[in-house]
Amino acid sequence: MRLITVKMPEIYVRGIDELVKEGRYSSRSEVIRIAVRELLKRELWGTAFTVADVPLVRVKPDAPFRVGVGEGEATVG
Repeated sequence: MRLITVKMPEIYVRGIDELVKEGRYSSRSEVIRIAVRELLKRELWGTAFTVADVPLVRVKPDAPFRVGVGEGEATVG
């Protein structure tokens, strides 16, 4: 993965941190990757992008599998 620097409003950062604090995501990076992936799926890739194209990963060892590019999205099983 490539490292990029992004500036965003404080309210976005607080929201991202709240999602991580609640345990819904493992890190800020995971939240941002998922948000960007969803934007690209909707705006650029359309329906040509399918679940079969993405790996399964676990956010936490005891969490259910999640579908996503890099990390997380829909829970599987």
